[in-house]
Amino acid sequence: MNKKTDKKPIFSIIAGPCAIETKEDCFFIAETCKSLCEKYDFPYIFKASYKKANRTAYGSFRGVGIEKGLQILAEIKEKFSLPVLTDIHETKDVQQTAEVVDILQIPAFLSRQTELIEEAARTGKIINIKKAQFMSATGAKHAYDKAVNAGASKVFITERGTFFGYNDLVVDFRNFKLLDSWGIPVIYDVTHSLQQPSIDETSGGSPEFVITMTSAAVATGHLSGLFIETHPEPSRAKSDARSMLPLKELERILQKIRKLLNLS
Repeated sequence: MNKKTDKKPIFSIIAGPCAIETKEDCFFIAETCKSLCEKYDFPYIFKASYKKANRTAYGSFRGVGIEKGLQILAEIKEKFSLPVLTDIHETKDVQQTAEVVDILQIPAFLSRQTELIEEAARTGKIINIKKAQFMSATGAKHAYDKAVNAGASKVFITERGTFFGYNDLVVDFRNFKLLDSWGIPVIYDVTHSLQQPSIDETSGGSPEFVITMTSAAVATGHLSGLFIETHPEPSRAKSDARSMLPLKELERILQKIRKLLNLS
């Protein structure tokens, strides 16, 4: 995921459903995203969570669990020859998860958990740290340094917006430049940055702004990739249904990124 080569920028796409629900949906999303990313010449990483620990309400869907989830991720990795990414929430799950996935993700609300970051880093896997909604760029750098000092081979910081009042997020585009200036690869999580947290028993969202926000972020020239949650039918998803991008709209996003990166 280096941002530049002598020939052209390498800009990675991390995409998939918020949570693993069914093997069939995950396979369809992985196959579709891989095909589109190959068409537009972007490296692709499949993402999905086997556990959703930070739910709004007691009865919210929490995932299929580590055993079933890792089995599905392993099958996706083998069948489609794809790197896979998933969240880790507890230190006890790190080693088992690292046996399957290529990138261990530290969720935003856990990005200050030193022991979790260090345990993940010691696996030798790539680490993706979601910048917390309450965290500055400097705070994210401290999280990055924890992972590097614990021996991580490569670490990314993903910007996903900052709390603005109770039920909305805003993106401070200065963070992209700051993190990049410190030599930290920056990913932009566009769908979560458009989330409206806890507006009732679930979180809302404004996915209609995905292409606008993606365009603005890519135009800064400081990104190494885009993180996007997508689903064939977001309305039937059990997690983040109101913020995920319909899968049929992903191609338009990739076309726009190519144009902004002067790849076409």
